[in-house]
Amino acid sequence: MRKRNFIQYAMLLAALFVASPAVAQTESVVTLSGNAYLTAAPQGEPSKEYPAFIDDRHGEMRNWNSTETVVSYYFKAEKCGKMNIALRAKGHSQIEVSLLGKKKKIKLDSDTLVRVKVGTFKVKNPGYVKMDIRGVKINEGHSFGNVAAVIVGGEVAPVINVAPDFSSHFGRRGPSVHLAYRLPKEDVEWFYNEVVVPEEGDIPSSYYMACGFGEGYFGMQNNTPRKRMVLFSVWSPYETDNAAEIPDSLRVKLLKKGEGVTVKDFGNEGSGGQSFFHYDWKAGEVCRFLMGVRPDGKGSTIYTAYFFDNAQGKWRLVASFSRPEITTWYTNAHSFLENFNPVMGYINRKACYGNQWARTVDGKWIPVTKARFTCDATGRQKQRLDYNGGVEGNDFYLTMGGFIDDYGTSDTYYERKGNTTKAPDIDFSTLE
Repeated sequence: MRKRNFIQYAMLLAALFVASPAVAQTESVVTLSGNAYLTAAPQGEPSKEYPAFIDDRHGEMRNWNSTETVVSYYFKAEKCGKMNIALRAKGHSQIEVSLLGKKKKIKLDSDTLVRVKVGTFKVKNPGYVKMDIRGVKINEGHSFGNVAAVIVGGEVAPVINVAPDFSSHFGRRGPSVHLAYRLPKEDVEWFYNEVVVPEEGDIPSSYYMACGFGEGYFGMQNNTPRKRMVLFSVWSPYETDNAAEIPDSLRVKLLKKGEGVTVKDFGNEGSGGQSFFHYDWKAGEVCRFLMGVRPDGKGSTIYTAYFFDNAQGKWRLVASFSRPEITTWYTNAHSFLENFNPVMGYINRKACYGNQWARTVDGKWIPVTKARFTCDATGRQKQRLDYNGGVEGNDFYLTMGGFIDDYGTSDTYYERKGNTTKAPDIDFSTLE
């Protein structure tokens, strides 16, 4: 009796196994929003053409009528193997899809978004995949159409990309990366740092922040190919993104500023006082920053920033601000590297940070040689894994964006060596 029941049970399992349909392979939908960039344009720079071309909100390509236009999708395959590619697209045209050294011409023939097969490709090495799309021939109308998403299946799926429920803005920007320096236990008034941006890392829309502190930051930017600046900001204790809402008693007040420096309020990322001046810093040169923080004895704290002008061979005052309702010395010394333009997130950036020193309240210089590397939520939530940081030679370094495969681990501690025996030669009595 038991044997017959066992045989019947085994036959039933076998029948279910044969009758059950094969489980569908996992697929990843790589949306236009957050994952695709305009990387070539018929006129001007792609970043300038972008607003009229990609509609992030609706996931649409607009005004796609030039064969010179190239849209690039990026996603990360973590495994080797066969990769099936399809598009969610519409239009009446012929387009070309290029990836992993192969090109496929695809016909679009639909007024609505439909699934269009591209083909099967071989991923030989895990990492980021760049897929370029360009128009070849328009059959009807005046547009190639729209490729709203790439569907990735096969042995490599699922792949890493910016998920639809994540911020397209921050996903496109790429992960910001930081170095949190370990200051000495003594009270610190001044923090000194040097920044070198290599030529390959000198990219527009980049902030190479050198001397961050608990209440603000100080560094330099490449805003456009022809516009560079040194920027110093202090947050107000009043929490708002609208500087006009800050009560007078809680405003960051300017005490003094250097020649040619512009001072104004800032918002949209907290609010406070901001100062900057245009300076044509050069890739490859050492840029020196000196940041001071000290309490005024009256319930406020004074923040003063100096930048060394390599052309003039002297320190320049940027500005000095007073922040109310805080009594502190220098805390939370840090640097960061970020891209602040979402349409430029497909280009890699890099900066080297070296020769850090802290000057205590009694005038003693102490080398700063340890730092913790971290990334922001874009990296922590694994929307983008194109960032790294650590030690290179005698310096710390940060790199981000560009869909590089040089992936680092956040919350890793590093220690640099060298440049620790000679303190900065600064005559504070001569500073403005």
